[in-house]
Amino acid sequence: MKIIKFGGSSVANPENIRKVFAILQDKLKQHEIAIVFSAFGGVTESLLTIARLAREGDQAYRDLLQTLEEKHLDIVRQLIAVQNQSTVMTYVKVRFKELEDLFHGIFLIKENSSRTLDYVASFGERLSAFILAEAMAGKGIKTQFVDARDVIRTNDRFGQARVDYEVTNALIKDYFLKNDGVKVITGFIASTAKGETTTLGRSGSDYTAAIFAGALEAQDLEIWTDVSGVLTSDPKMVYTAFTIPQLSYNEAMELSHFGAKVIFPATMQPAMKKNIPIYIKNTFEPENPGTLINGEVSHGALIKGISSMSNISIVTVQGAGLIEGGATVSRVFRALAEAKVNIVLISQASSEHSICLAIKTHEAFLAKESIEKEFFYEIKSGEMDEVSLLHGLATIAVVGENMKQNPGASGRMFRALGRNNVNVAAIAQGSSELNISAVIPQPDLQKALNALHEAFFLSENKVLHVFLVGTGLIGQALMKMIASQQNKLLKDNELDVQIHGLANSRFMAFHEDGFELKPAYQLSDKDEPMDLEKFIQKMEEMNFSNSVFVDCTASQDVADAYSRVLEAKVAIVTPNKRANSGSMDQYRALKRIAKRRGVKFLYETNVAAGLPVINTLQDLMLSGDKVIRIEAVLSGSMNFIFSELENGAPFSEVVKIAKDKGYTEPDPRDDLSGMDVARKILILGREAEQVLEFDDITIQSMVPADCQHAATVPEFFEKLSGHDGDFAKLLRKAGENGERLRFMATLEDGKAKVGLKSLPESHPFSSLKGSDNMILLTTDRYHDRPMIIRGPGAGADVTAAGVFADVIRIGNYTRE
Repeated sequence: MKIIKFGGSSVANPENIRKVFAILQDKLKQHEIAIVFSAFGGVTESLLTIARLAREGDQAYRDLLQTLEEKHLDIVRQLIAVQNQSTVMTYVKVRFKELEDLFHGIFLIKENSSRTLDYVASFGERLSAFILAEAMAGKGIKTQFVDARDVIRTNDRFGQARVDYEVTNALIKDYFLKNDGVKVITGFIASTAKGETTTLGRSGSDYTAAIFAGALEAQDLEIWTDVSGVLTSDPKMVYTAFTIPQLSYNEAMELSHFGAKVIFPATMQPAMKKNIPIYIKNTFEPENPGTLINGEVSHGALIKGISSMSNISIVTVQGAGLIEGGATVSRVFRALAEAKVNIVLISQASSEHSICLAIKTHEAFLAKESIEKEFFYEIKSGEMDEVSLLHGLATIAVVGENMKQNPGASGRMFRALGRNNVNVAAIAQGSSELNISAVIPQPDLQKALNALHEAFFLSENKVLHVFLVGTGLIGQALMKMIASQQNKLLKDNELDVQIHGLANSRFMAFHEDGFELKPAYQLSDKDEPMDLEKFIQKMEEMNFSNSVFVDCTASQDVADAYSRVLEAKVAIVTPNKRANSGSMDQYRALKRIAKRRGVKFLYETNVAAGLPVINTLQDLMLSGDKVIRIEAVLSGSMNFIFSELENGAPFSEVVKIAKDKGYTEPDPRDDLSGMDVARKILILGREAEQVLEFDDITIQSMVPADCQHAATVPEFFEKLSGHDGDFAKLLRKAGENGERLRFMATLEDGKAKVGLKSLPESHPFSSLKGSDNMILLTTDRYHDRPMIIRGPGAGADVTAAGVFADVIRIGNYTRE
């Protein structure tokens, strides 16, 4: 005998029901079966809503009842041949007439007791099972409709009745012996010895199926739902969750207690006692093997799943008087038991000075009141503090029987939480080593679940969740690099880089599973309008572990948001110099926030595109070296302009070529003004541990006075052409002296200068060509022969490469 149960989503509409019938016809070829059906999808909730409206005196309940009746009649019309409909239609109409009278009574007396609600709820299963039994009979299957109230006996605890197994098992066995055909059974409902209708509580139809399986000592129990078994975590929170092939009863019990909604403890009890295997299957993917739950402990994975519960509060009972109290714990538990408060998690310090209890938030104030009433005199005398409450929390639990005597599970768990800056408010682990539980802030729940899932199930790979602002030349080049290197990084470096957010100055878009980058996603008016505040808010809501905010803009507004991003425990990678070249206080504040929040703020490309300047300088300072002087050609665009000028082209034309190649900013005046180089030398000075403000830098601008206020870039170029002769004179004069023009920056004795210099041929800068940068670092260790860093310092590709290197560096940090 095989017991098969189908949930409400499986029989929500005629289309789904036909899929169920196909599954059942296949089963009937191989097994003797009995079937348990839930109410049609959404019906139980509708019945209870109608009951509430009737109690409140809202006559809208009548229309809802009519709609519900029509839904059932429509299912009859679609599933049952016309010549066979009359009996079923009559049954449905009689049941709804009973409901009409029942709801009218509720409407008149304004009362909804638990007893009444159980009777109201029973109509869902009674209707669905009868209709489906008749529909199967119409397909030539001999069926027997079974009202479970005739065979399942319970106490009178309405809403969550307790089963009398001795009486129930005897009644079920006797019924099956005396009646032929495929039994089609109402889930969820039962009755007392007096014949009063009761319900079996949460997941009641699953429970019904398990009761029948246990009574008949079935071969196995199949529960068909809308997911392919028990998943490693909540798929709404963890997008990489996958089906667990096998669980022991104990593992399934632990996962269900902490929020896994596919299977519930009550369901497993009857099957567990008889060691009956339970299969969790997907009606809409019948070929998927789903999850097997039985008495075996499979070897391999350290843990089987990660579950969670939201809306948790911590109730803390503490005081010096508790240490010698002796009976304190028993009194706390007795007070909560009498108040019918359920305890989710318990943690007690070894000093016995405090007891920490995790309680569902809606019961927290009742718990506080009950405990304070019990310890009224101890609180009054000062032996015990008032009970404190901490709200806004959630619990997470890693579950698996293989944690027994296998060290490392708790270390891996808390290391993963710590790396992602998830604070743990309380911890609990039983001696069985089956479950390690922790209480964490509710806003960190999704991040924690993803971090743990990655640590335990995807530990070979590290996933970086990127949110990219700025999809211009650098942003586009970065996306192409990620796309081209994605597979190689995954294979060789076990690093998976996914872009979940994209934005430019006009639009923004998000993708929970990561954008396809081949071809790169193009933002358009089909996407949301760009709103930086909303972009950051959405990034926070997605709350991925190992998130990276990449700013490929030159925007001051975006730079001003860095503190908010870092406070959200999101790393930053950026070539945008605005933040680090602002005030010294702002520069220090960002460093402090990043350190305090334990996230990385990387900006290697602030100074010389992909050249390793900042990291090198930071390493020198960490090792105790001291910078004496920095000389640098820091603008690839300016070096290109003045080195190309030597080839004879007019200055204005060379500047236009540099702009067309993407070496300059959209407005070349940003480069020619020297402001860009000034920001870079300012950043280098600060990295060299010098206190330096922008006003401390002497800047020589290459923008002629009459060009500074040109309204547009074309107008600027038109006016600049009038000064080609002036720049030709400067070039000719340098040539006559055997020198070359280079736009450079120097920093020495806490003072910085930026401007055009005529340098001898022997100077290292004179050999620079194209967009190359060069930095000379004179330090205590590199005194006589400065350290030289040279290479391309402008261009979207080299800058994007530097940004990409910083992103990968973030990934490597997560492995430490």
